[in-house]
Amino acid sequence: MKNSILLIGGVVLTLLFIIFPASVFEIADGQSEFANEMYNENYYFVVALISAAVAWGAAALFYYIINSVSFSRWFHWLITLLVAAVMASLINYAYLDGVLSIDYSGKVFGFCVVDFVVTAILYIIASFAVRWWSSNCRHTPIPE
Repeated sequence: MKNSILLIGGVVLTLLFIIFPASVFEIADGQSEFANEMYNENYYFVVALISAAVAWGAAALFYYIINSVSFSRWFHWLITLLVAAVMASLINYAYLDGVLSIDYSGKVFGFCVVDFVVTAILYIIASFAVRWWSSNCRHTPIPE
């Protein structure tokens, strides 16, 4: 029962983030021309999809594909978190650098720092949502 509640809770939180990404990302910089263009052109939604997909994909990779006893320590989980957050930030930086009409290099970099944190949080949510069905890594990063 607890496992299903955590899975449903993780999916709901991620869907809320995907549906309302501007609310999360505009906390850092909500009143600039960059934020207005991101909102008006619906780039927040695409960035949220990329971040959520990378976070949940990395959690699935760690818990179900790698799923190794020798790779089930908390620092392995932390390395996977960092790789996922960096990867999502780099993908989103490349995407935004290509689609934005004006050069916002500094703003995009700052935005990607926020995206790094958001992706790390999404990875933590995904980890606690899916770890229970892993055969070798279910106790990573925190034992029951």
